[in-house]
Amino acid sequence: MNHYLNKAKEKNSQTFSFVRFHEDYVNSHIDDLISKPLHGAPIGLKDIILTKGYISSCGSKMMKDFVSPYSATCFETLEKNGGLMVGKTNMDEFAMGSSTETSYFGKTINPHGINRVPGGSSGGSTAAVAADLCIAALGTDTGGSVRQPASFCGIVGLKPTYGRVSRYGVQSMASSLDQV
Repeated sequence: MNHYLNKAKEKNSQTFSFVRFHEDYVNSHIDDLISKPLHGAPIGLKDIILTKGYISSCGSKMMKDFVSPYSATCFETLEKNGGLMVGKTNMDEFAMGSSTETSYFGKTINPHGINRVPGGSSGGSTAAVAADLCIAALGTDTGGSVRQPASFCGIVGLKPTYGRVSRYGVQSMASSLDQV
């Protein structure tokens, strides 16, 4: 796990996939998660997914210091099964975009070329996986925000059946269409 965390921190300047890393979270949870099904697998989380005690800014200056008082159900499920949050991935501000160029924190670059956008709004998540900075990442998809950037970055992105994955604790854009 520390290999992925160190690699992500070192190489993030090439893609700007992550807006922040959570080394303290990794170090405090790795021993508990290693014995679970995902064995402490390094996972990126889109910055719109709430995590108790950590900043979730939705790619926005307005929320750049917002520390969530609770965690999203999808994150709790991931954690319960041994997934380890490396950090929060970049995104179009409030998930309103298709290129991951509108984040307050800067634009994400497709790892396949500096002149290519990674797609959006979950472009930070897909670019992080494509650049091998984590083995998987959670994003959100309303109208293609996981599937489109996954195709731009040469990886697989899934939008589960509506209601299959809880959206509780995920900042919404269009709650009747949003999926994790």
